[in-house]
Amino acid sequence: MMISVVIPTYNREQPLRETLADVIRQNYPDFEVLVIDQTRTHESETGVYLEELATAGKIRWFPVDWASLPGARNYAVRRAVGEIILFIDDDVQLPDGFLAAHAGNYLAKPDVGCVAGRVFDRMKLGNSGGDLTIDFLPPEAMDPGIAWYFIDLVHTVQPQQVLSARGCNMSFRRQVFTEWGLTFDERFVGSAVREESDFCLRLRSTGMKIWYDPSACLVHLGEESGGCHDVSTRSIEYQITFYHNHFLMGLKNLTVFQCLRFFAKLFDCHVLGKPPCHKSRSPIKIIIRLNFYILGLISALHTLIKSLWNDGQIYTNQDKINPK
Repeated sequence: MMISVVIPTYNREQPLRETLADVIRQNYPDFEVLVIDQTRTHESETGVYLEELATAGKIRWFPVDWASLPGARNYAVRRAVGEIILFIDDDVQLPDGFLAAHAGNYLAKPDVGCVAGRVFDRMKLGNSGGDLTIDFLPPEAMDPGIAWYFIDLVHTVQPQQVLSARGCNMSFRRQVFTEWGLTFDERFVGSAVREESDFCLRLRSTGMKIWYDPSACLVHLGEESGGCHDVSTRSIEYQITFYHNHFLMGLKNLTVFQCLRFFAKLFDCHVLGKPPCHKSRSPIKIIIRLNFYILGLISALHTLIKSLWNDGQIYTNQDKINPK
């Protein structure tokens, strides 16, 4: 099975070069690499490196003049030719056999539409001391109302069905896009947090399964700068879009009861700062986060109302009119 490896990137330099080197040296027999490059101006070393790889036919390089993670994913899907479309971030380290581990699940399990790989998240492993392991996720991890605080694809060591994948290490059968017509929702803005959760919930509605395979693992460096968005985590815009995206995912996919539980957990964790978030319990900071929570809800409602006449697929619609 041919694999299309998709790397959306924004303002990354050395981590992107190292990620590409890891992908290119994979020993899988049939794959292509698509780099959806949202960086306006690269450092000279990176620009030369990308040019060399593209000229040698080792990557397909697509510079674009906008920044949107779901937009970049959709852009790549329309150009990918593989039977499997695999998404990774631009700051990861891949072991040998990474591509083969993803592909093996599709050959063995015809009802699997998505493979979620394990993520050795540098920051999360450091916080836990790196010694925590989980065999099987708790039942709560399959409950859409609260699953997002129980799905641990960092420490889990046994293969199993899961509710969602992590965007830095997930693959899909091509049929998900061609036969079911699913696309990533470009209304998820800023860091695009929860865009992959939204997509996975819609995928599950088709009856296809999401299978977690810990052998399809990578290391996510979690670089503080760059990435697939251009919003500082300390900015007001980031905070509002963070809550906007959570509310949008819930309002689109969950029942009223599930929404109430999800929004309550979101408030408990991210506003009040209770575990697993462990944020400051300062009254001033709680009030500030409450304001962002409210503004995010209002923003998500506005997005849904606006969607009555505008589907929000800005970059996909532009591409269909003027494909490059």
